[in-house]
Amino acid sequence: MKRPVLVAAFALSQVIAAAAQDQPMAMNQGQMNRLDRGGNGAVDRPEYQAFMTSAFGNLDRNKDGSLRSEEVAQVLNAQQFAATDANRDGKLSQTEFLNRVMADFKSADRSGDGSLQ
Repeated sequence: MKRPVLVAAFALSQVIAAAAQDQPMAMNQGQMNRLDRGGNGAVDRPEYQAFMTSAFGNLDRNKDGSLRSEEVAQVLNAQQFAATDANRDGKLSQTEFLNRVMADFKSADRSGDGSLQ
């Protein structure tokens, strides 16, 4: 699988599971398999989008429909947060969040087949 996107996905899953660590995390086959819901050995666009939609909901600790920098501090630094905050209102809407992570998915999908292997 393409590591940059999956490492980000894994980092988000670790925050969601309240198990984020201070050091970089490595992906293992079991973690990749959790994203590969179809069991075909690849994470396709719909699988990734569903995972990230769920991640947004879990990261939104105060359930206000947006993410503040404190809610995502373990997975986004200040520069990444600012780059994702398209309308510069100091929070990330679900649309802004998904636009960013899906753009990252597209960049990682070098073959253009809609999946990461």
